[in-house]
Amino acid sequence: MSNLLDEIVLAQKQGEARGIPSICSAHPWVLKTSLRGAAPVLVEATCNQVNQTGGYTGMTPADFVRFVRGIAAENGLPPEQLILGGDHLGPSPWQEFGMEPAMSRATEMVQAYVRAGFTKIHLDASMRLGDDDPARPLDPELVARRTACLARASEEASAKIPDSTQGLRYVIGSEVPIPGGSMERKDGVKVTRVEDAGCTLEVMHAAFVEARLESTWERVTAIVVQPGVEFGDNFVLDYNPDLAHDLARYSETIPFIYEAHSTDYQTRENLRNLVRDHFAILKVGPALTFAFRQAVFALAMMESELLPLAKCSHLVETLDAAMQREPVHWKKYYHGDEREVAFARKYSLSDRARYYWRDMDVQAALTKLIANLDEVHLPLTLISQYMPGIYTGIRTGAIANSARQIVHHRIQSVLDDYSYACRESGI
Repeated sequence: MSNLLDEIVLAQKQGEARGIPSICSAHPWVLKTSLRGAAPVLVEATCNQVNQTGGYTGMTPADFVRFVRGIAAENGLPPEQLILGGDHLGPSPWQEFGMEPAMSRATEMVQAYVRAGFTKIHLDASMRLGDDDPARPLDPELVARRTACLARASEEASAKIPDSTQGLRYVIGSEVPIPGGSMERKDGVKVTRVEDAGCTLEVMHAAFVEARLESTWERVTAIVVQPGVEFGDNFVLDYNPDLAHDLARYSETIPFIYEAHSTDYQTRENLRNLVRDHFAILKVGPALTFAFRQAVFALAMMESELLPLAKCSHLVETLDAAMQREPVHWKKYYHGDEREVAFARKYSLSDRARYYWRDMDVQAALTKLIANLDEVHLPLTLISQYMPGIYTGIRTGAIANSARQIVHHRIQSVLDDYSYACRESGI
């Protein structure tokens, strides 16, 4: 069965710089913006974000699929143009458990993803489990066997779906930055060595063959590697094509493309160079919610200039209060004195604030902000002051002068960089 990802692989192998962004977000405003139009869209959920027990979003895989498909239908995106992916599917949420209970839960999760309708499955068993020797590196062959076990579980779940036309495609490997951004600056981030990528493919292939999953191996689409990109609290490490030259050329000798994680905040030219160098699946998440936060903070500043203090939403203060009530999502990421940490809670590129938009008080403040600004005319002077890029679009008629459209446009500006990088494909 064909899959939209196959077209990207084929194009890359024919010398076309073709790729697709992977939208790694459950934020409704991000998804509403991403799912507008008729082009193929890849939306992914991670194992900690969405799993059989709800994850930190409170959604199971089936819940997430209904959520995303509902937004796609509202925006008129044809169902066949939506690809749903599962990211880092494996025992990561249960690392403190021993191998048997951790892998049992991971198997259950992978099967839940497949039954729900996810077709792009990134299998990741690279983490040490509770009964693995902490003094020794994890054996690559053990990782490969665990990965093959998860692949078998995926195939078994798919086989039980009546009239299934899913056509599962797999991604393997896990040499990636820390999900959501690094906790400290790492100028020495290493590009994956060709020898290491080759070793991963060799041991993975052997494990799939041993598990009699040869036909499944033929549907492995991509391998996750480190192209040398990273971001964190207040820094971005840019893609350097010279450092990734050998890895890029290696892709031309294998039947796979590369998947690059944490491409957030790369320039549009960097993104285009990544696609040219066969990093054809570009993961992005925090940069999109960061853009959302930028827009609503700017709108809150305009609100404070236009309305009496008592009528204002106090969105910025409400968000920070929610973050301080439950610091679990940012505490280990932000360091320094009280002033520095307070600054990071608002403005960090890691955007740990993204975990708090579901808070009821924050939702109420956001709703009030939009409602307040719907009742007034946003003066061009204030828009020029706080969002000069948006000002130009409103003056030319490209953007409607409304709070909602301003937010969507700010998110779209990030997506446009990815479209530019992948534009040879028409995506």
